[in-house]
Amino acid sequence: MGILIDQPAWPAHGTLWSHVVSDSSIEELHAFAAAQGLPPRSFDLDHYDAPQARYDDLVAAGAEPVDFRGLVTRLRASGLRITARERRSRRHDVD
Repeated sequence: MGILIDQPAWPAHGTLWSHVVSDSSIEELHAFAAAQGLPPRSFDLDHYDAPQARYDDLVAAGAEPVDFRGLVTRLRASGLRITARERRSRRHDVD
């Protein structure tokens, strides 16, 4: 159990991005993100987005590198995964 990070592969804003998740609790995820200086605005309901430039630092700080499939599998198993349907619904509630 712990913090997981996938390879930077998601293009946006001129860089590639990783997902940072916890497979045990959102509180653990928020604590890790705060300790590593990830901005709150990079939180997206069940993960933080992290730019490619931060990948090595986040791994050095204890995030376990996994492929995207492994990340999603472990996130689902933890019960913390937010589905696309839930994501749309929650974003609509905020708008």
